[in-house]
Amino acid sequence: MKYPSPTEIAEMKARGYDPTTIAEAEQQSKRWTSAHDVCRVIEAAFSGVTLGGGVGLQEAQGLDDFADAETCAAYRASDEKNDWHRISAEALRRCNSSLSFFDAEGMRFHLPAYLVADLRGDYGFGMAFCLTQTSDYDRYFRLLSDAQRRAVRAFLLHILDDRDYEFDSPQIFHALDEYWTEL
Repeated sequence: MKYPSPTEIAEMKARGYDPTTIAEAEQQSKRWTSAHDVCRVIEAAFSGVTLGGGVGLQEAQGLDDFADAETCAAYRASDEKNDWHRISAEALRRCNSSLSFFDAEGMRFHLPAYLVADLRGDYGFGMAFCLTQTSDYDRYFRLLSDAQRRAVRAFLLHILDDRDYEFDSPQIFHALDEYWTEL
C-alpha cells in the first residue's frame, strides 16, 4: 500500500482538504516512516550485491514462458547484473512471476528491488507469497547473509500491520516462527 509522505500531507493541507481526510493521512503517514526505515535496512543489507551467475529478471520470465535457450540467453544479455537499484518498478511488475524462477543468486540480487518497490507502493503484487509459501526455502534463500535475513524479517514484521496483507498474516506469522527467525 502506498502511504502518504509528509510532503503529500503538506500539499493536502495547502489545497484545503477536509480535516478528517488530513487526520487519516497523518495516521497513515506513520506507516510511510516505518516503510522508509525498513527500506534503509534492506538497502544496507543488500548493498553491493550483484547478480553473478544467477538467473536474471527477464531470463526468469523466459524460463516461465518455456523459451528456448537462445531466447533466454538474449534476455539475460539485457538483464541488469550489477546494481539492483537500476531495476525499475515497472520492470518488476512486468516480471512478477520471475520470483518463482530465480535461483539462489538471482533471488539474492532481485529480492531487495522487489521488497523496496513493495514498501514504496510501486510493485502492486505483494511479496508475502514469495516469502511465506515456499516448501523449498533453501533453494531460493540459502545465499542470504544474516543481515539480509534480518532485513527480510524486518519487511515481514512491517507488513504484518498492513491492511493489504491482512489475509496473509497467518502465513507471515508461520514463516517468521519457522524460517525467518531472529538471529
